[in-house]
Amino acid sequence: MSTPQAGAAGTIDLGGDLTVNRLGYGAMRITGDGIWGEPKSRDEAKNVLRRAIELGVTFIDTADSYGPDVSESLIAEALHPYPEDLVIATKGGLVRPGPGQWTPDGRPEHLREALEGSLRRLRLEQIPLYQFHRPDPRVPLEDSIGALAELKEQGKIRHIGVSNFTEEQLRTAQRLTPIVSIQNRYNVDDRNSESLVDLCEQEQLVFLPWAPIQNLDGNAAVQEAARKYEATPHQIVLAWLLARSPQILPIPGTGSVGHLDENVAAAGLRLTPAEVAAISGRGNA
Repeated sequence: MSTPQAGAAGTIDLGGDLTVNRLGYGAMRITGDGIWGEPKSRDEAKNVLRRAIELGVTFIDTADSYGPDVSESLIAEALHPYPEDLVIATKGGLVRPGPGQWTPDGRPEHLREALEGSLRRLRLEQIPLYQFHRPDPRVPLEDSIGALAELKEQGKIRHIGVSNFTEEQLRTAQRLTPIVSIQNRYNVDDRNSESLVDLCEQEQLVFLPWAPIQNLDGNAAVQEAARKYEATPHQIVLAWLLARSPQILPIPGTGSVGHLDENVAAAGLRLTPAEVAAISGRGNA
């Protein structure tokens, strides 16, 4: 398959005042093993980021915990000054004791410090979309979200999103401040957030699926569609996500230019309703 621009997937509105192409890029995997430390090649990581822009990606998702700090710093090194249409989303609320380890920290003082660090590394005066990375069971959710609402009032955050949330937690957050996006694990094999995808469609929120490409070998419908369209299974499941709901903004991540090209090519794939239903494992789309 040739590689169309990310804009072939169409666009999506974020918060009512930001419009991005509906195939983004997740910048977690431009770090080292275990999402820890430096990548094997900083130059290759920066080439991936620049290639994403060449391919029409206008939404990049990252977090202070990716590295930690490494992903954000690389984004600025590779892309600053940023294209006018690029929206960078980052997250705070997880700390990293070591490789592969993720510890929630939702204390207001930590979130304020994390936000300031992200602004410095990304060389921004305002984060377009700042997401609370995960609820901290030791801290009242109202305290964590309240801190982000205050930072938004100060002009340091344009829009607030949440990640790894239940519907109940989302409703708690919405009582305190407008929420424009939810980022939860969601893929062909893991549909635990199905109801939240539907909610996002009803309320015009953006749903950002993390781990969008998982366990493809066992899905016969994915394999069949890949043969039909002469595509890879990865491309088919990204096309499935795009077809699943107009409020889904896939953010597949990679540290390889070749793999990035493969992912973005999915923007030009159009599955039939029957194929979407077959991949979903149900009788209707």
